[in-house]
Amino acid sequence: MIRCQSCGNASPESSRYCDECGARLSGNDVHATDLPVERHQTAETPIAQVASVTSVGVPPMVERLGRSISESNGKTPDISGSLRATLVVERGDASGAEFALDGVESNIGRWDADNGIFPDVDLDSHDQEAKVSRRHARIIRRDGHFFIEDLGSTNGTYVNRGRRLLPGNPHSLVDGDEIIVGKTFLRFHVIS
Repeated sequence: MIRCQSCGNASPESSRYCDECGARLSGNDVHATDLPVERHQTAETPIAQVASVTSVGVPPMVERLGRSISESNGKTPDISGSLRATLVVERGDASGAEFALDGVESNIGRWDADNGIFPDVDLDSHDQEAKVSRRHARIIRRDGHFFIEDLGSTNGTYVNRGRRLLPGNPHSLVDGDEIIVGKTFLRFHVIS
């Protein structure tokens, strides 16, 4: 068994992601959610500073996340605390369905009570062909910016019809971005 550094859940050795929280489980590749210091970060503390005070140094994922924040060119407003977002189904089995993204992390996937999977954005009833993975992707809010990260989904996650996102590599989101998970098309909106 391998123990998740984020939530402490035990998963089989062959698992790449935690069955409980979806965090990456590989040996030397530290996931941003694996850093307890970052979980308690305030809006005034840059991610690079939080990562630099950890004993493991700056993991590649956190470094990429910090770069993504600086490369967003001000398209996403930097409002701490009150910044929220929504996802609206544009194309799929339930056009017009809306999901509020109120937390720091919002998981996208399909509900599975047998395995204890209850995503914040539950597309189970909106995805009759089951093209969305149980744990498909996660949207992260950090310092007034939003990022999406694929969680090793079968059919991939795409932003603005670009290349398939690599699992564990956060991609910055701005208001109006199109997100494709499986065969479901979502529109990301920032609410200030």
